Amino acid sequence: MRVKKKVKYAYQKSDPKVFIKETLFVVLGISSAAFGLKSFLLPNHFLDGGAMGISLMLYILGGIPLSIWVVLVNIPFVLLGSKQISRAFAIKTILAITGLAIMLSFNFYPIVTTDKLLISVFGGFFLGAGIGLTIRGGAVIDGTEVLALYLSRKISLSVGDIILLFNIIIFGFAAFLINIETALYAILTYLAASKTVDFIIHGIEEYIGVTIISAESEEIRQAVIKIMGRAVTIYKGERGYVKNVPLEERGLNIVFTVVTRLEVTRLKNLVKSIDKQAFIVMHTVDDTYGGMVKPRPLH
Repeated sequence: MRVKKKVKYAYQKSDPKVFIKETLFVVLGISSAAFGLKSFLLPNHFLDGGAMGISLMLYILGGIPLSIWVVLVNIPFVLLGSKQISRAFAIKTILAITGLAIMLSFNFYPIVTTDKLLISVFGGFFLGAGIGLTIRGGAVIDGTEVLALYLSRKISLSVGDIILLFNIIIFGFAAFLINIETALYAILTYLAASKTVDFIIHGIEEYIGVTIISAESEEIRQAVIKIMGRAVTIYKGERGYVKNVPLEERGLNIVFTVVTRLEVTRLKNLVKSIDKQAFIVMHTVDDTYGGMVKPRPLH
């Protein structure tokens, strides 16, 4: 019973801070997305991909305010998110989309430029920043990823592949219903937005998982902990191929750690200074929690 009470108390104690942090992300995300739409994309009838792209295309074709289309187009994704993720996620998303719709109903945003290239790049940038910040706040203002997550469990395609196919269909309709030039600029806007979303979510300091196989594993372990200040995990392994060494003598420890991309070079140089023959394998890590990993900015 004591353990349960402590866990519950710890959760309640941290909850207000988490709530404020997530709310701030969502508010900043809504503001950025609204600025990108009202100051760049909308005045020049430009498109994006995803659910926002559908909303923009319907706005251009139908004349109904974008704020209404944003809500209507995202309703199916919100309902799907409620079933696939959680009700809390669905409630946050409803509030975020409603907030964006309200912001889009105002006309105090200035038109920054009429240059088509700048509109595509910076409109996509601010819209992507808005989407990424909202995701960091635990909600979405573009439900495409919810649909992609659902379909990826039903068919043999990744989330990224489904989003790509979804946007190809949108851009195809845009080329047919509006014009090819608009569709081409929409692709550029989508690329700018998607790269910005990746940057906001993963940051420049992307996490890298590093596996080090070396006969000097103990010295490397101590160096990573003491010099770099990072935690390590030790795996028991065996060398698969070593000439003239009996199988029973091939055992070794494998060192695994997680660092940011900016720390990779320092780690590699540290390992090489200990064992030039060390075998290092690296792969990207979407996110981490706990441990002695250097936190990313905005976390």
